[in-house]
Order: sequence, then structure tokens, then C-alpha cells
Amino acid sequence: MANMRYGGYQYETSPRKFNPEYEPEIKRRVKSNKPKRNVKSKVKVNVVKKKRTKLALYILFTFTILFTISYRNSLINESFNQKEDLKKELSEVQKENQQIKVNIQNNLNLNNIEQDAKELLGMQKLDNSQKVYISLPKKDHVETSSEQVIKEDNTTWWQRLINGLINK
Repeated sequence: MANMRYGGYQYETSPRKFNPEYEPEIKRRVKSNKPKRNVKSKVKVNVVKKKRTKLALYILFTFTILFTISYRNSLINESFNQKEDLKKELSEVQKENQQIKVNIQNNLNLNNIEQDAKELLGMQKLDNSQKVYISLPKKDHVETSSEQVIKEDNTTWWQRLINGLINK
């Protein structure tokens, strides 16, 4: 038809289609009340269903693996954040500890103690008139105790009975 329009010359790249000289005979089947068993179509449907099921299982398996990896990474991130928080807390506690140590050293300084005693308590250093010297004899003096030490017997009555039988 396109050929007729251009004077019989074909401008397309596809070959010319000729009308067949004969017409194929179409066989028509008579419908019967018996149900047909179309085995080929059932096999094709089963194959397609199997392929779709297999594809769905692959997708589900892939999703499960990706979900597991994602969940594991989230747990790792959470534990890492906890570790970092604990490190920060540790450094803060160490700084406080160092400050407390410095305060203790400052408070234990004898000059600071003496200054606080003078200012807050009104204390003064001793004069020579306030000092009293006593003399002690040079020899050692040891007193003996007059009490007797009583040894308690912590043995049970079975042990005492056995010891009494053995000693006889």
C-alpha cells in the first residue's frame, strides 16, 4: 500500500510483503463438554510461578541480610557513643579529682594551717615562760603484771572425752 503511493518504489528498509496465493485452512474444533487438559499451559504457569516465587525469596533474603547488617551497625554505633560518653565522664571525674588533690595539698600546708590558727582561732606561738620542762630518770622501769592469765579451753566435750581416754 505504501508502494502504490510512491509509484511502486519502496523507500523502506524492510522487504516487500506479498500476499500469499493461497489461504491457509483454519481448523476449528468442536467444543465438547469434557474439560480439556492443557498440560503445556499448566507447565508454563507453574514455571512462571516458580520463577516469581524464587525472585520474591531472593528479594526477601537480600532485604533480610541488609536489615541485619544495618541493625548490627546501629548497635555498634550505639556502643561507640556509650564508650565516648564514658570517656568524657571519666575525664571530668579525673579533672575534679586533680582539683581536690590540689585543694588538699593547699590545706595541708603548715603555713596555711598556722595562718588559719592565728586568724580564726586567735592562737599564738608559745613563749619560753609558757614552757614547762620535766626530768625523767634514765633507767628503764618494767612492771610485772600481778594478774594470772587464764587459758580458755575451746575443745568440745567429744574431744575432751577422747583426750581423757588416750591420756589414761
